[in-house]
Amino acid sequence: MEELEVKLKVSREELANIVRELKKWSAPATVLLSLYIPPGRPVSDVLQLLRQEYAITDNIKLKRTRQAVKRALSAAIERIQMIPKIPSNGLAVFCGENIDNGDFICLMFMPPEKIPIFYYRTEKTFITSFLEDMLEEKEAIGIIIVERDQATIGLLKGGKIEVLEELEGYVPGKHEKGGQSQRRYERIIEQLVDEFFKRVGEASNRYFLQLYEKGVLKSIIVAGPGYAKLDFYKGGYIDYRLQQIVSKELVDVAYQGYEGLKEAIMKAQGVIQAQLYKEAIETLEEFKLHLVQLSGLAIYGEREVSLALEAGVVKTLIVHQSREDLYKWRELAENRGAKIVVIPSGLSEADWFKETFNGLAGILRYRWIIS
Repeated sequence: MEELEVKLKVSREELANIVRELKKWSAPATVLLSLYIPPGRPVSDVLQLLRQEYAITDNIKLKRTRQAVKRALSAAIERIQMIPKIPSNGLAVFCGENIDNGDFICLMFMPPEKIPIFYYRTEKTFITSFLEDMLEEKEAIGIIIVERDQATIGLLKGGKIEVLEELEGYVPGKHEKGGQSQRRYERIIEQLVDEFFKRVGEASNRYFLQLYEKGVLKSIIVAGPGYAKLDFYKGGYIDYRLQQIVSKELVDVAYQGYEGLKEAIMKAQGVIQAQLYKEAIETLEEFKLHLVQLSGLAIYGEREVSLALEAGVVKTLIVHQSREDLYKWRELAENRGAKIVVIPSGLSEADWFKETFNGLAGILRYRWIIS
């Protein structure tokens, strides 16, 4: 069976289906071609690379493997030749044959987000990790574990813990002498700690500000084993915009690094859930208020919501996390300038929203009557 497709723009819902399909494919040899092309890359450069790869396939010893790789490269070249330039978000191309049963697939499309790098590989499976990153929920919690001479900056996103950077400073131990010498020594230590905290703050700004400006970063947890975390928290070492989302609840942890981040997350579950769910809670409260007040700004029902989106009068689209067509509604909201709020299953009122409104509703910009 052969499946060929040339399609440019795909929605997030379509992308989710494509990823599920690609992950079903496997081969006993490295014959499945994955190609990611960022925007701005000349088509001629891409074709030159693929033709070079085709030329060296003669070095593959096994005939069936050699033929399968050539078939994948030929299909990719044929499709890329059809376009005059790489589109605004780049292109993803997947071509390959399962040489056990002869099935063949070749897809070329523009994903809903920009492809960040040029990547080419033939493997036993298709490489879908770059696409899967686009499907992750875009919410994150920053974590700073800080001591007087050690720090870890990390991120919790989509259930994954990532160490962004580990820092070390030099702060000497206590000075045993008294008098002027001791006070001078203490001032030196305070200065060294202050300089180290500034480094931690600058590194935190470097990682977190871009996420904050994109609306991804919802909160920052400050943790540590002693009093240093309080000094860091009160010292204003991070950007004033980030300071606004720092949790007032400081967390005691015994470790640095990945283990310290895990410990901080375990101990701050209440804070983390509250911050991640804050927008969902506030949106549901606003929706309920409009229902009670009969303001005419609350809308529900698939037909009604769809028509309101089409008319461009939806301010906020509310969708339950469990809906299979979540990505379709996300795409519709983005195309019509509506903000989308996804209601997570763990929220106390999520079941009520799902059962009462089938997990779909909206808040209008102004009163609107369906014609």
